[in-house]
Amino acid sequence: MGRKNSEAWNAIHALCNTQELDENDIYNRAKSLLSVYRRLCWSTVGRAEEVSEDICYYCGSDLDHALIYLETFAPERARENFEARISKLFETRRMMEMVEQALVKVKEFPHNGDQYYDILSCFYLSRTKYTESDMLSILNMERSRYYDRKKEAIMVFGIAFWGTSIPKTKEFFAETKEEYEKMVAECGEYSLCD
Repeated sequence: MGRKNSEAWNAIHALCNTQELDENDIYNRAKSLLSVYRRLCWSTVGRAEEVSEDICYYCGSDLDHALIYLETFAPERARENFEARISKLFETRRMMEMVEQALVKVKEFPHNGDQYYDILSCFYLSRTKYTESDMLSILNMERSRYYDRKKEAIMVFGIAFWGTSIPKTKEFFAETKEEYEKMVAECGEYSLCD
């Protein structure tokens, strides 16, 4: 079999066709997301530490008391600023969870899943940024095989992310919205929310 005509590529093509995903689009999106993921994690940790320090500075070291102060006594502008910062952190965390879910799916992929996971973890997700030589040594691979597997790994990640994680997240939010609307309707009927 040729380099682009393997069982893995056949499975990748079939998955893209089944889920109506454009292969070039998925590859480019997945590569872009993976390329910024390390910085995203680093930035998120820094922002979370800043928020925590700000709370402690303005409101004391006890987090519970700080949150009560923000909710009850803080000026509206300070509360809105805090809520916006926290909201961004939660959005980023949700994105990170979706990446982690997609990585689990990559590892479960029946053709080289463990190897794909190792490639993505070492190259894109680890704290240390490895060179090509390091990667070849760590994975004990020839250069051409490494590049083939890396491209396959990115594709499988993209399929898992845009074909699985995002639809599940949309479904979760749709269900949550329905539950919320139902709760509001019930509260309106019985005046339990007042």
